[in-house]
Amino acid sequence: MAKHGPWDERRLGRRLKLRDLQVLLTVAKCGSMGKAATELAVSQPAVSRVIAGMEYALGVRLLDRSPQGVEPTIYARALLDHGLVVFDELKHAVENIQFLANPAEGELRVGSTLAIGTTFLPAAVDRLSRQYPRIAFHVLAGDAAMMYRALEERKADLVIVPTRAPMLKEHMQADVLYEERLVVVAGARSPWTRRRKVALAELAREVWTLPPLDSYHGPMIAEAFQAHGLDVPRVTVFAVNAPIRIGLLATGRFVSIVPESVVTFSGKNAPFKILPVDLPTTREAIAIITLKNRTLTPIAQLFIDCARDVANTRKRN
Repeated sequence: MAKHGPWDERRLGRRLKLRDLQVLLTVAKCGSMGKAATELAVSQPAVSRVIAGMEYALGVRLLDRSPQGVEPTIYARALLDHGLVVFDELKHAVENIQFLANPAEGELRVGSTLAIGTTFLPAAVDRLSRQYPRIAFHVLAGDAAMMYRALEERKADLVIVPTRAPMLKEHMQADVLYEERLVVVAGARSPWTRRRKVALAELAREVWTLPPLDSYHGPMIAEAFQAHGLDVPRVTVFAVNAPIRIGLLATGRFVSIVPESVVTFSGKNAPFKILPVDLPTTREAIAIITLKNRTLTPIAQLFIDCARDVANTRKRN
């Protein structure tokens, strides 16, 4: 397919429209012209004409065809990467207009780690939803790496995660909310909770439930034991999710290590308490992460301001 000269660039805006990008996105997602036509509620020849027109305007092949369907070429993938940004910015522009017309209504897609999603995030969402009850929140939760990907793929407007490198990249903006540390916890009725000071070595023979050592917090926990000259103790139950370990703590048999916010946001009647064990190597910043080159909606900014207020209240308490 012949490539066109600079004169085509002046005509590109007339020849390549948002609808064309939507068609290409749908074909790439479906892997078939026919399936894309069905999803778009148009005929298959109409889809083929759009793709052919785009290939002529750009001077490159966008799809590789085979009996199994179609696959985007490297040129199509480059176009699709930027196309996602275009649609995302357009969506945000519409949301801005809607917010200006009715500042009490809109949507926000926010992600966080599982630990933050069961502690800090509900407190921030609750506070903002009381002020703006017509805002709809779409909440994602997963490990930190998954949330960073969701932000880059524009599946989330913002995420609340630890700022540990190398996941925080140059095109991301971090707004630190608070500093988190890991703490040793035991059931509320455990005899360890009555001690004013506990050495980590004294807990070596207790029944432990910890996250796997290859999980996000695993290396930090191993480093904390090493800082005390200890090996990681024998673990009876490995569980990534803090809520599972908290359920075990309620039995009174187990001890564990969890983010401090798990305790802070669990209230006075929580079935576990922090033990007076110092883990100085486990501190890290928790921040709202956004993309530097992405326009924030007014609702996203409202949420950021609200999250700062919740974090400041937490620090004062």
